[in-house]
Amino acid sequence: MARITPTLWWNDDFINIDIGIPFEQCVSEMALTDFRGCSIGHKFPTDPDKLRGALELRDLRISEPWVSTYFTIEAMKEQTIRNVRERLAFMQAVEGRSDDPRRADLVVAELGHAVHPLPVNLFPNCPTFTEPQWDLLFEGLNEIGRIAREEGRLLCYHPHLGTGVMVRSAVDKLFGSTDPKLVHMLLDTGHLEAGGADPLAVARKFAPRIKHVHLKDVRADIVNRTHEEGWSFAKAIEEGIFTVPGDGSLSRDSLPQILQVLADSGFQGWLGIEAEQDPAKANPLYYAKKARAFLRKHLEW
Repeated sequence: MARITPTLWWNDDFINIDIGIPFEQCVSEMALTDFRGCSIGHKFPTDPDKLRGALELRDLRISEPWVSTYFTIEAMKEQTIRNVRERLAFMQAVEGRSDDPRRADLVVAELGHAVHPLPVNLFPNCPTFTEPQWDLLFEGLNEIGRIAREEGRLLCYHPHLGTGVMVRSAVDKLFGSTDPKLVHMLLDTGHLEAGGADPLAVARKFAPRIKHVHLKDVRADIVNRTHEEGWSFAKAIEEGIFTVPGDGSLSRDSLPQILQVLADSGFQGWLGIEAEQDPAKANPLYYAKKARAFLRKHLEW
C-alpha cells in the first residue's frame, strides 16, 4: 500500500522549515495524488476523533506512529516505554472503529546521544555506542517489540542519520542482535544511502525483516557537500540532501532493484514516500505527483 509522509509539506524535526501549509491542505494533497496512508506530523490533530474524521473524509489512514527511544542514556527506559504505550493507545483510539485488518506499524529510532537535531557537523559526530549501551538498546527494543506485538502491531526500527545506528556495521549489529520476531526493519533508502550503507545490499541481506519502507532518493552532490563542508543535518535538508523517488541518484538503478527484492521476499507492508525537503524550494504537490508517477511506472499501481 502506498503512503506518504507530511515531511514534503513541512519538517517535523526542524519546525522552522515551514511555509505555513496547514494540516487540511497537506492531507488533501496526499489524497489528490492517490496515496492511501500517511505518518503523523506535528500539525495533525491530537484528538483521535478529529484526526480520524479528517482522514476518513479523504480515504486516508495512519500508516505509522513514531516513537523516539532513549534506551542508551540514563534513567530513560521507563519513560520510553510509557511513550510507546501512550502512542499505541492513541492509535487504538484512532483505528478503534476500523474493520481494516491492516494496522499501523510502530516506528522507532534510538535518539540517545543523537546529533542530528544539533547544529554540528553531521557525519563525524555520529555517536558510537559502547557495548553496555548496545545491550541496553537490544533489551529495550525487544521489550517494546513484545509490547507492540501484544497490541497487534509490528515494531519497525529505523536506521537514521546522526544516530548510533547510521553506518552499515551498526545496522548489522542491531538486526543481528535483536529478536527477529519482535524487532523488524524499516528500510529507509535515503538515510541508508546518505549514511554510507548501500540500501540495495541492506535490502538483500535483511529482506525477511523488512516490514515497512521509506522510499526516498538522495542528491549525491549534496551528500558530498555535507561531508566536505561540515554541514549539520538541518543544513543538509535545507540544501536538498533528500528528494522523492524519480528525482535523485538512486532512481535509475538501485530503487527499482530494491522494489524487486521486496517483491521477491513477499513484502506486504506499507511502501512510503518521503523526502524531507524545504517546501519553499520544492513544491510539495509537484514532488508528491512525481513520486506517485514513479510508483505507477515501476509497480503499475
